Amino acid sequence: MTGADPDGVREAVDRAYREEWTRVVATLIRATGDWDVAEDAAADAFVRAAERWPGEGVPRNPGAWLTTVARNRVLDVLRRRGVEVGKVREWMAMDEMRGPGAPTDPADVVAARSGAAEIDDRLRLVFTCAHPALPLEARVALTLRTVGGLETPEIARAFLVPEATMAQRLVRAKRKIRNAGIPYRVPEGDELRRRLSGVLAVLMLVHNEGYLASSGDRLLRLDLQEEAIRLARLVVELMPDEPEAGGLLALLLLQHARSAARVDASGDLVPLDAQDRTRWDAAETAQGLAVLDRLDATRPAAAGPYRLQAEIQREHAIAAHADDTDWPAIVRRYDALLALTPSPVIELNRAVALGLAGRAQAGLDELERLEASGSLDGYHLLPAAQADLLRRLGRADASAARYRRAIELAPTEPERRFLTRRLAELDGRDAPDLG
Repeated sequence: MTGADPDGVREAVDRAYREEWTRVVATLIRATGDWDVAEDAAADAFVRAAERWPGEGVPRNPGAWLTTVARNRVLDVLRRRGVEVGKVREWMAMDEMRGPGAPTDPADVVAARSGAAEIDDRLRLVFTCAHPALPLEARVALTLRTVGGLETPEIARAFLVPEATMAQRLVRAKRKIRNAGIPYRVPEGDELRRRLSGVLAVLMLVHNEGYLASSGDRLLRLDLQEEAIRLARLVVELMPDEPEAGGLLALLLLQHARSAARVDASGDLVPLDAQDRTRWDAAETAQGLAVLDRLDATRPAAAGPYRLQAEIQREHAIAAHADDTDWPAIVRRYDALLALTPSPVIELNRAVALGLAGRAQAGLDELERLEASGSLDGYHLLPAAQADLLRRLGRADASAARYRRAIELAPTEPERRFLTRRLAELDGRDAPDLG
């Protein structure tokens, strides 16, 4: 077809970018071993799609079209570099997959390479980007760039670092993969399970930065949350039998569903118990609950850390009002979570849940033990939690002192404004204008 609707073509290109970027790049890296050439060729293919599809029409198989164009671009680059003929012939290995009656059109040949082989390509990419030999910050950046398709300036802005710094981070990560001989493969057996936890941790870190920004003027970064969800969906698609992958996806969906209610019109924080639950995304909540229901039906005993956290979020999601929340059930989930992955942050969250389950003094005692341990020194949510439980116990002076400490430590302006309002509420003062 010709003369295609421009808006429809633009939407098709955007959809293809979301759905096909990882496939195209993974295939190119597998064949060439050159990450930069693969990414550049994939990017060029999407540019050509934006230029040609308005006149030629959207192909019936956009992924195959894009892979063919990107492959040809790589062949041109390799030839210009004088790469040996044998390297170019690797690209022709796809022909070996064709039997009698197999497609001969290049796009159809690419399309035929599906199923396990295509899944393996994407899994290789995911596991290589999150390889434990790379520094954590490099794993996050490389996953967003190579698996997610985010441009370097986007990633730099998201993590509040200069573009040049992020570019160097990506260069060093790729150099490390090459120089250290990090294999482009999917681990097996016990190593797969160990490495999967590292992949999921990278996605959780991306989401956390979007869910509660570590610094700056914004509380939320929805783009990062949404990218983490997209990548989590990819991992579940590629590894449907891994319950922790499903647990992470459910957790991210249930948390992201509350985004519209977590800030007010001024961008200020709205705590969970004050949120307008009609603004929670019902469709996304239903998706998260459905993932958990499938896990309950198929893997009832496989409750890992991400699934337990998702089950905590389920308790919030099914409560029609804040007062209906089953806090004792949440405390039990935190008990199970602590048995699996001891962490001072989980201890803090459990202490808060204990307090909200009607045991404010017991929760406060737990927080005081945490403070004495020094494990959360400088973490603003510890004094904030203490302040809240002290307020509930009617100890206004002690609560005010803890709110002041939390304000000193809070990393974002929205959190500082929220804590300042809570401090002002203790004695009825108007909150000062913090700009």
